[in-house]
Amino acid sequence: MDFTLARRMMVDGQVRTRDVFDTNLLAAMGEVPRERFVPPEQAGLAYLDRNVPLMAQGSPQASRCLLQPMVLAHLLQAADIAQDERVLDVGCATGYTAAVVARLGATVVALEEDRTLAATARRVLGELAPAVKVVEGPLQAGWPELGPYDVIVIAGAAEIIPPALFGQLKDGGRLVTIDGVRPGAKAAVYCSVKGEASCRLLIEAAAPLLPGFAKPPAFVF
Repeated sequence: MDFTLARRMMVDGQVRTRDVFDTNLLAAMGEVPRERFVPPEQAGLAYLDRNVPLMAQGSPQASRCLLQPMVLAHLLQAADIAQDERVLDVGCATGYTAAVVARLGATVVALEEDRTLAATARRVLGELAPAVKVVEGPLQAGWPELGPYDVIVIAGAAEIIPPALFGQLKDGGRLVTIDGVRPGAKAAVYCSVKGEASCRLLIEAAAPLLPGFAKPPAFVF
């Protein structure tokens, strides 16, 4: 498979045509080899217009995936990441989002709680984006040791945003995620100003819930 051609077709056919106009972001997505971030036997699926599963069905982390390219592009465009900003990638999985953000010139902390995924992220990012720091811990806790952050990317769906994450944003910082699960889920960007967060919804989107980001079950009488 010609991955260089597949990458160009992804950018031109799936991303650029869906109202993603940030030239730096388009260039970054055109440079990062997405096929390196999926299991070798799934390399041919890396550029499909959908979420790409990363773990075997039936495993505890079977819901983990690379986000659909168009959805990720809208999240990162809304985050408006500038060079030298500090970004926390929550649920980095194998590290694809972190690699794209690093190409934008940001300082990236990639947080993952699954050891297998984190090990893959360290290996692949060590070759492609060695400045990214991969750390392990509960996703909902963030990583305050290296904060505060200009941008937090939650690389999956969230029914709730843990207060700890908003607390790690700088004043004027942005947090992007997929707000809720189908039906009606949308990509969203939150902006924190003086401790208060406002939300702007973007496009319809869908992704599996990240561990720790589900609503607590309601008590039923």
